[in-house]
Amino acid sequence: MKKVTVVGAGKYGSMTALRVAEYNLANEVVMTDIVEGLPQGLALDINQSRFVEKFDTKILGTNDYADTADSDVVVITAGLPRKPGMSRMDLLEVNAGIVTDVTKNILKHSENPIIIVVTNPLDQMTTLTAEVSKLSKSRVIGQAGILDSSRFAYFISEKLNVKMSEVHALTLGSHGETMVPVPSLCTVSGEPLMDILSKDDINELVTKTSEGGAEIVGLLKTGSAYFAPASSAATMVKSIISDSNEVFPVCAWLQGEYGINDVYLGVPAKLGQDGVTEIVEHDLTETELNALKEASDAVKDKVSELNSINNQ
Repeated sequence: MKKVTVVGAGKYGSMTALRVAEYNLANEVVMTDIVEGLPQGLALDINQSRFVEKFDTKILGTNDYADTADSDVVVITAGLPRKPGMSRMDLLEVNAGIVTDVTKNILKHSENPIIIVVTNPLDQMTTLTAEVSKLSKSRVIGQAGILDSSRFAYFISEKLNVKMSEVHALTLGSHGETMVPVPSLCTVSGEPLMDILSKDDINELVTKTSEGGAEIVGLLKTGSAYFAPASSAATMVKSIISDSNEVFPVCAWLQGEYGINDVYLGVPAKLGQDGVTEIVEHDLTETELNALKEASDAVKDKVSELNSINNQ
């Protein structure tokens, strides 16, 4: 049985810990946070649901990284959301410090874990984690594509009034403005989406998807999405610890795939016990491939901003 650590006991982190525990594939899920009592209280609450929900995985809440020792998979959710008046660079600087500290503490106690990063800005934080950890880049992965694809699928199902199980959706690229929808590979009941909806209708759904997180933030007023993001992160953990090698869109390191080199970018990848075991190259349309390459350039520009902070 495996050991999974979730760093950050906020709504995103605690829901991720719960989802992973309910899969019942790990012996223990450790949830750590800097706030004393928070992870302990949440862990106690979750543990008391195990009888009802019929899962054996134990949850341990802690403020001590020593309790994360020998973790097979670590999910980093720690970080601040962007607040009013905070520039993107301000957020980048604050979260870069948090993610650097978390990564160093994890590596003190776990020699060769697989790390899943969900802290925003996602592409830069995944790159930073890989640089700080010095792990094989196949063992450092960002979570975004599953979430964006799930949001895309939701909007498609609502638009066409069909069951979610009938929809297959895929988005690649960056998590944000340069998200790349792939309508050529999206289907409804096996029928190509482009044969069902007009280009304008598809573009409308793409816009809704890219703004999906912001819409939820606007409605909640205080807080951001965590149910769908936690499900997305937990699904990645499940594929890794079960060594299923299922294909998911994730933020992975590219070395020539899709004609793109030396950047973390959202692409389809097989996930197994060694992390990313293969980048899956689909036949994209020329428009989609160009958009993916534009997204890679945008991510590289963002990483240069990160490097400028690190060199200060």
